[in-house]
Amino acid sequence: MDEILVTDDPMIDPEVVADGVPDAALRVVDRLDDRPSDVAVAGVAGLVVDVNTPVSEALIAELPDLEVIARAGVGFENIDVAAAAEHGVTVTNVPEYCTDEVATHGVALLLDCVRKVAEYDRATADGAWAWDDGRPIHRFPGTTLGLVSYGPIARRFHDRLRGFDLDVIAYDPYVDADEMADAGVRKVSFEEVCRQADHVSLHAPLTEQTEELIDADALDEMREHAVLVNTARGGLIDESALADALRSGQIAAAGLDVRCAEPPAPDDPLRALDNCLLSPHAGWYSVEAREELNQTVARNLAAALDGETPPDRIDPELDWL
Repeated sequence: MDEILVTDDPMIDPEVVADGVPDAALRVVDRLDDRPSDVAVAGVAGLVVDVNTPVSEALIAELPDLEVIARAGVGFENIDVAAAAEHGVTVTNVPEYCTDEVATHGVALLLDCVRKVAEYDRATADGAWAWDDGRPIHRFPGTTLGLVSYGPIARRFHDRLRGFDLDVIAYDPYVDADEMADAGVRKVSFEEVCRQADHVSLHAPLTEQTEELIDADALDEMREHAVLVNTARGGLIDESALADALRSGQIAAAGLDVRCAEPPAPDDPLRALDNCLLSPHAGWYSVEAREELNQTVARNLAAALDGETPPDRIDPELDWL
């Protein structure tokens, strides 16, 4: 019987996956490294991973019977897709399961930062009752929203905010300006997003080109009242530079659902800042999204192990950057 190894993935419901792949045995282990000496690897045909588990060529080579790697989520930058292809291993992901959830979570972070709801809550819980605890708050309608990437989640995020009459600009080198214009978005450069936007929301994948895209220089270009929201990948931001910018008032606030290290260290400077709103990489979550995630992972695994092409196979020939 084929075995499916689930590693470092709290989002997986083993019962749902096992029901979807009844001819395979499911085993849950701690995070694997490149040389999993303490894990029996013979017979492992399927591997299910979270984004925090690097799946390198060395690890793939240590699993001689591996047929499929299922990323339980959207991004797959942690998987060496080219190496998997060289070893005849199929890679899959779940590309659309939490679009609504992440978009809605991003809106919640943005509106909270703009209206300072969390700051008011903390002050009121401490016994205060003062509107000026949140000063300054600026009017939201009529401001400029800047999107970094204009993929499915960014588009849904934009849709959720249409009623606020925002001017929307976006940087995405892979989306045509006419396509953006049809959606009411003006295509601009990354530098123009930083300079012109009152609110910047990040939706880009993490690649060599986008790592620490928001660095000290980018933050220096932003407006003093700017709000930065990140529901994409923590590595898009130089977090040390962001902490400096928030402490100094170089930008007004940040709402982060993703971090470079998850969980962040106890002495993480962003945790101590009142103008930095944090959530624990929960933007993907709803009861329905988790069910859809597990069902899709199971469907991809079952197809690959049956010798079929999974619905969500990642094509190693495409330029995913």
